[in-house]
Amino acid sequence: MTAHRPVMLAESLAGLALGDADVPADAIYVDCTFGRGGHSRAILDALGGRGTLHAIDQDPEAIEYAASAFANDANFSIHHANFAQLRDVAKSAGFYGRVAGILMDLGVSSPQLDTAERGFSFGKDGPLDMRMNPQAGEPASAWLARADDVEIADVLYQYGEERNSRRIARRIVESRATQPLTSTAQLAQLIASVPGPRSHKIHPATRSFQAIRIFINRELDVLRDALAQAIEVLQPGGRLVVISFHSLEDRIVKRTLRDVARSDHPQLKLLGKQFPSDEERGVNPRSRSAVLRIAEKLAESPL
Repeated sequence: MTAHRPVMLAESLAGLALGDADVPADAIYVDCTFGRGGHSRAILDALGGRGTLHAIDQDPEAIEYAASAFANDANFSIHHANFAQLRDVAKSAGFYGRVAGILMDLGVSSPQLDTAERGFSFGKDGPLDMRMNPQAGEPASAWLARADDVEIADVLYQYGEERNSRRIARRIVESRATQPLTSTAQLAQLIASVPGPRSHKIHPATRSFQAIRIFINRELDVLRDALAQAIEVLQPGGRLVVISFHSLEDRIVKRTLRDVARSDHPQLKLLGKQFPSDEERGVNPRSRSAVLRIAEKLAESPL
């Protein structure tokens, strides 16, 4: 398993205003995408024993890891939930409207990508699953076994911007008639065998795998819900930091924050965007497409 490197760590802490300034003893922070805790650990270190950190993740393996690796952190709590349940988590845990900073790292964690059994990567053969939470929802193999070619093509084009979507979808439907698609290697090989336009810079299956993963996990709908709830959960002056990894995500983040900031009754102030340093891109290739955006909840917000 490849070691997990948290992306844009220093920039995230700065965006959350966790610099040299003293943190109030009652400050509350939320890591909406715990993963393997890289950002959470850095936030706790920056808090220096003050305040509390609540982390959220829908992956049972992440919850198990947090329970072990963070067991001795008295000011840390982990919640097994999708981050689109942020409002409910905040209300049940008593921090609704009281959060000083929220972090959302929208990337798939390295352990998820590197564990073949999770079915996220075409580079490692495993079951064709792709669920962030294997205990809920439908695996990719089940959807690909029942969806018609029009639905599959629409998903590949909408969520992966795959120009070869129709040909790939037809080949999937033809192939499954004689042999079910059950493994990542099967699907990757099928996609690679389909003629048509493609980039020579990435594997032919890259866009299709991204699209299916996004669709299976409802990632873009979940992101819209989570962003709206984050604004509610923040206290006036609280910061929201979001790290996106592809244009579909970043477009939603950009437009959502911009629309809230420019509305007749603005609730946010935009504090800009940042990209990984050349040094980080060199040591952590998965950071190369990252975009970090920062917003602050206005003190005069009615919420």
